[in-house]
Amino acid sequence: MLPRVGGRPLGDLGTRSPLVAGQRVDRVHRHADNPRLPRLVTLTGLLLVLAAAGAGGLWVLTAPRFAIADVEVHGASRVPVDRILDAAGIRPGTNLLRLDTAAVIARLEGLPEIRRAELIREFPNRVTINVEERRPFTLLHSGRLHWVDEEGRLLGEERDAVAPPAPLISGLSEAEVATMREAPSPRARAAIALIRALLRSGSALANEISEIDMSRQDGPVLYTLDGIEVRLGNEQWEERLARLEGVLAEVAGQGGGVTAVDLRFRDQVVLQKGAMQ
Repeated sequence: MLPRVGGRPLGDLGTRSPLVAGQRVDRVHRHADNPRLPRLVTLTGLLLVLAAAGAGGLWVLTAPRFAIADVEVHGASRVPVDRILDAAGIRPGTNLLRLDTAAVIARLEGLPEIRRAELIREFPNRVTINVEERRPFTLLHSGRLHWVDEEGRLLGEERDAVAPPAPLISGLSEAEVATMREAPSPRARAAIALIRALLRSGSALANEISEIDMSRQDGPVLYTLDGIEVRLGNEQWEERLARLEGVLAEVAGQGGGVTAVDLRFRDQVVLQKGAMQ
């Protein structure tokens, strides 16, 4: 039951009083609906995140915890570890994340004896260097003995008298030898290719050849352990090497006396008992 109000009619509650009518409610609603505010809030948050990330990145790049304290070398046998470390040029205390790995690898692979290098960063402060050394393939004679690898790259001087595992290479100029640390000359590559052909034959012929002379214009000259000179020519080496094996076996069966074999002519073998001119 409604309370009695003395019989007076109730006022219209939907009508605004003078106090309410004087308020600027519409401005409050306009601020709430302002589309710029969310964008400002988002931009401010983004700037704060970027600032925090920048500060964190700066700390990582300067923190003592990430200063390199140890460098290990794996895979070295012929090349001294100290020489590899000197070539790598990694200074103690260098920040692990600031280390230019590409530059380090380039310096390591610049060593004549190193074929391939790999660098591994191990957090927080260690570096491991893995190297693959070039393997000695045979000896090159040019006043002094030098080891070369299977690509014809010069590895280093040999001061002792040793028996090479493959025929010795001779007849290259000093200029050619000087370039073999970076890139073998065409005649050096040809000598390596000929040795490979000998080894692929699977016969005892490779063990009978002691030297390959690359100085002649008309092709390599081979020398056997018995001192026989073999003119091979510039082409069809595998076919001619197969013929040479039979020729040497026949010469040995006849009791020797042959000093030179010429295989440069098609379907013809020339034997000489005196030195070839």
